[in-house]
Amino acid sequence: MHRRTLGQGLEVSAVGLGAMGMSMSYGPNPGSREDMIAVLRGAVDLGVTFVDTAEVYGPYVNEELVGEALEPVRDQVVIATKFGWDIQPDGSWPGTDSRPERIRRVAEESLRRLRTDVIDLFYQHRVDPDVPIEDVAGTVGELVAEGKVRHFGLSEAGAATIRRAHAVHPVTAVQSEYSLWTRDPEPQVLPTCAELGIGFVPFSPLGKGFLTGTVDSTTTFAEGDIRLRVPRFTAENRDANAAIVDHVRLLAARKGVTPGQVALAWLLAQHPWVVPIPGTRRLSRVQENAEATTVALSADERDGLDRLAAAIGVAGDRYDATGLSMVGL
Repeated sequence: MHRRTLGQGLEVSAVGLGAMGMSMSYGPNPGSREDMIAVLRGAVDLGVTFVDTAEVYGPYVNEELVGEALEPVRDQVVIATKFGWDIQPDGSWPGTDSRPERIRRVAEESLRRLRTDVIDLFYQHRVDPDVPIEDVAGTVGELVAEGKVRHFGLSEAGAATIRRAHAVHPVTAVQSEYSLWTRDPEPQVLPTCAELGIGFVPFSPLGKGFLTGTVDSTTTFAEGDIRLRVPRFTAENRDANAAIVDHVRLLAARKGVTPGQVALAWLLAQHPWVVPIPGTRRLSRVQENAEATTVALSADERDGLDRLAAAIGVAGDRYDATGLSMVGL
């Protein structure tokens, strides 16, 4: 596995692993907890050393899963987790909460669940409009000084917020959705990261499965699958968006690789400090995703993908109205 460097010298595998789907968002998990532990440990054996989780995944149970799985190999991995939601006793999270006292409490609880004495990368999951980002950055900076956190990150933050946070405590990584069919970070966020020396971590780099070519207008999603609430995944919009997947599929066939590998290779070619974190519940997919680091796209192939994406656009928003109101702040 190739390695890449995010901001502040944080070195990670060029492709990471998003663990969220092992506990929520994509319908019932066909595997057991033991199966997911095996996938996480197998990913490390394959050279994937960057694992992403959050307290809200489950909530809580995903951190517990990651903690148990990676405890025997803790010194080999970089674990990222997140704070910032107002999680209620019933498990719901109706809004954000990044008050300093809340950040500190989450850090302690995440350390315990992750079975570690330090969080490698601690993201604010969503910008809290009620708490100045300077207070958030300052609190995480204090946790860094205390040795409980190594690096500070932001998720789905806008360029102005990134700059304000970075001025208080260096931001190591910004995490947002980014892929061939989600280009929102390109106008402002990616140039800001380049200027400030901040790494960028795309989640949903395979378009929540769409860019793998395994999802079409006839696909039925199980109860609890997040895609049932995403406008982009209505049957009509899936049909309208098929053209870009068809092109990816044809390019993959010509190169003897998979559509997902083409989608990841496109991301990896954008900047050397971009590290996607595709999620999966199968070790075979982890291996497939890891091998995307060996897929080279020519300048003409990348330009062709870009031109097609620009020409046809994307039908449907990537979040519902509530989700969209909480990004880019």
